[in-house]
Amino acid sequence: MKKLENKVCIVTGGAAGIGKKITESMLYEGATVCIFDINEERGAETTGELSKKYGKEKIVFFEVNVADEEQTAEAMESIAEKYGSIDVLVNNAGITLDNLIIRMSLDDWKKVLDINLTGAFICSKQAVKHMLKKRAGRIINISSIVGVRGNAGQCNYSASKAGLIGLTKSLAREVSSRNINVNAIAPGYIETEMTAKLDEKIKEKLVSSIPSGKLGLPGDVASAVVFLAGPEAEYITGTVLSIDGGMGI
Repeated sequence: MKKLENKVCIVTGGAAGIGKKITESMLYEGATVCIFDINEERGAETTGELSKKYGKEKIVFFEVNVADEEQTAEAMESIAEKYGSIDVLVNNAGITLDNLIIRMSLDDWKKVLDINLTGAFICSKQAVKHMLKKRAGRIINISSIVGVRGNAGQCNYSASKAGLIGLTKSLAREVSSRNINVNAIAPGYIETEMTAKLDEKIKEKLVSSIPSGKLGLPGDVASAVVFLAGPEAEYITGTVLSIDGGMGI
């Protein structure tokens, strides 16, 4: 039996990058996956592509801004009504608006915190309402190595990802007695479209700072999500799993 057979999963920011790989890995393990993404074109493209491989009934796209509580609540209510439950929530949606703090606008600070942290709060709050009825569920927050150790020029992003770790630990204390596990993953530098565009010299310097001597792959993060969502992780809650090639040592 596949690890996520008959599970209804939500992946925010699930239409591209690491989120898309998480979506596909969950589909491969038998889940029905609902993608929340603000980009309608990208969401439709990803849904169309993956439905050919896993079936139209297994993947659904919702155009949702996770920082909008009304939109998020309506989408989750729709999912719960259609499928009977929400079993797994992956809070992956995130943006970056990097700058040194002296040049960072308050607007750029708020935008990053709204999507990365407040969005995860809103989605978790709405999902927990449905998980409590079933007395079961998994919430997995995608944090970052920079939420653990910081990074110059990313005060807003680092603060949002550090906040996710606090959210994870506090929510785990609130709901774990109801068989709802809450965990976080803190990826290091992963091969994505963004890292692919880096100058080779910058990339070499970046890789040299990683003890394992290489960038991670989206599949490394996706595999960890499947593990934390699956039956083997039943007794794991409130933890932060680093996937960083040793950068956090």
